[in-house]
Amino acid sequence: MKITKFGHSCLLVEEAGVRIITDPGVWNPTPDVDGVDAILITHEHQDHCDVEQIKALLSKNTARVITHEAVGKVLSAAGITVETIEPGQSLDVRGVSIQSFGTEHAVIYGTSPCRNAGYFIGGALYVPGDALHDLPGVPVAMLALPTGGPWMKLADAIDYAKKVKPALVFPIHDAMYIDEFVRTTVPRWVGETLVADGIEFHDLAPGGVIER
Repeated sequence: MKITKFGHSCLLVEEAGVRIITDPGVWNPTPDVDGVDAILITHEHQDHCDVEQIKALLSKNTARVITHEAVGKVLSAAGITVETIEPGQSLDVRGVSIQSFGTEHAVIYGTSPCRNAGYFIGGALYVPGDALHDLPGVPVAMLALPTGGPWMKLADAIDYAKKVKPALVFPIHDAMYIDEFVRTTVPRWVGETLVADGIEFHDLAPGGVIER
């Protein structure tokens, strides 16, 4: 599996000739990618779901837009055809499995602001969106770990990664912070703590690539 980080939570995941984009939003550059088979959207917030970016991707790719019902309503209103997946369900994108986990965005204040889906891609990579959901009984090789946001603190990210216990962790959801914080504080507190617990940490910057 090859993973390219465009920025924030937007990734290009390549597996067995299949290309999947996750969460193209306003805090990442518009992915200029051909041959995209699917676009996965975890929730409706604009840093994960930018309608104009999705339309730009669809203008040059015959891609399936996969999300849950709540985001589906938003995108359908914008003239975008979607395929819905619900918690516990799975589907196949040209031989690559997609499984959905979780139902709610993490609470910022009071109650959850919207629905959220985490996606387990190709039996290897888990992308949780804006929530730290459990994955009972699912071995995770790689975890795209949120490391910043108004709904979490670094201790939450560390504890979640320890619970999931993947072989490798890399940071996402980090565009709201200055580069010095992202490139120093996160590797120090998150990375070093996880490495001490036997989990590899890859400090994946925008434009960076992981191949496993």
